[in-house]
Amino acid sequence: MTKQVRELTAAESWRRLRGISLGRIVFSMRALPAIRPASHLVDEGDIIIRGHPDSPVGNAAGQVVAYEADEFDPGAHLGWSVVMTGLATAIDDPADTARYELLLRPWVRRAMNSLVRITPEIVTGYEVVAETEFGGPVPGDLSDVS
Repeated sequence: MTKQVRELTAAESWRRLRGISLGRIVFSMRALPAIRPASHLVDEGDIIIRGHPDSPVGNAAGQVVAYEADEFDPGAHLGWSVVMTGLATAIDDPADTARYELLLRPWVRRAMNSLVRITPEIVTGYEVVAETEFGGPVPGDLSDVS
């Protein structure tokens, strides 16, 4: 099966991100790139994540970060990936903290008391799909992506 890469619109990327609860935050730690898995929720155009007290995720506040989420079929190598890039800020407001702690369940059994808001400025998404029935590229083809 021949595959093509199709660029997702910003609206499609947000819809996909809202449909899952786990992704990865990419940030700087000791001047080097770091990646950590994180559960998230989308709230009015922001991505909210939680970390445990000693987590470097809390230290991502004040940095420009990327948040990536995806869903791929490992056998067929079909699926999608979205990346949201923007400023991460700590959530300190008690009302917001209480609300997000109720809505956002951690994916590990550990105290999670560090909340971070990512406000994306750049939204990108790609989907790997099977080639169209006519043998031509899918609209939005990025044939240089493997």
